[in-house]
Amino acid sequence: MEPSASESLLVDTFQARMVDIHDASLEQLHALSIAVGWPHRADDWQFLREMGQGFVALDEIDRILGSAMWFSHGDSFATVGMVISSPRLQTNGTGNWLMQRVLAECKERGLRLNATRAARRLYQSLNFAPEKTVYQCQGEATRPATPVPLPGGATISTLGPEHLNRAIELDAGAFGVERRVLMEKLFEQSVGYGLFREGRLEAFALCRHFGRGHVVGPVVAGDDEDAIAVVQPHVLDHEGAFLRLDTHRDGGAFATFLSHAGLPVFDTVLTMSLSHGKAVPPVATSEGPKTYGLVSQALG
Repeated sequence: MEPSASESLLVDTFQARMVDIHDASLEQLHALSIAVGWPHRADDWQFLREMGQGFVALDEIDRILGSAMWFSHGDSFATVGMVISSPRLQTNGTGNWLMQRVLAECKERGLRLNATRAARRLYQSLNFAPEKTVYQCQGEATRPATPVPLPGGATISTLGPEHLNRAIELDAGAFGVERRVLMEKLFEQSVGYGLFREGRLEAFALCRHFGRGHVVGPVVAGDDEDAIAVVQPHVLDHEGAFLRLDTHRDGGAFATFLSHAGLPVFDTVLTMSLSHGKAVPPVATSEGPKTYGLVSQALG
């Protein structure tokens, strides 16, 4: 008698294990983000690994099934990001398993993350509360038909190492906690423009390689006029090329400027937080410096 093929086949019966993300293959991490349509290059992954901690899930032959990271900002606050599950396993609990480990590691910290639509149910089940929408603005940078004039009494200059400490101070005022190590790293990798009044730095925007082109962030300014003034030079520098800026700003002159500069809203994510009994810095302040552009969705 001829052998016949079975009408059923049991798959995905393997046992997953969790390892430190720094021990994972950078090539496989890059492939994981590509599989879910995220733009991160291998260099972007390496930058994140240098800034944060995390875990990956591996199958029995060391293929990466998922990842999750956190980034400490001071002793009592962290952002969570790069929470990815392989598309073929997104309903099998890998994301929840990794997030439970992150929560255990960060139980003494308030947490914030930016949730895609696909991940919101997971974070809600873990008691993260919604805060504010992030608008992912991107496209081919376009020189505005009419350049926006500088605010009164202001000058724009490129930033150098001598401006780092003041930029850290402004970023801390806007973000809610100091991010010295991150800002030092960003200054090494970015082109920055600052707005000065009477020789004092009052707003700035950094721009670096990321994903499909360049990303502008962080952007810190006191109002829309100053934010536009420090972002506009980056738009001119990258005219005709891909540029991205992620912002919580949902209207006003700054949002209008981005649209006219070739950076319309491409997608949105939802900022969510979990206090763990710790104070979580506010997403937006009403006075003083404000974050007009995120470093990234993972880093805030």
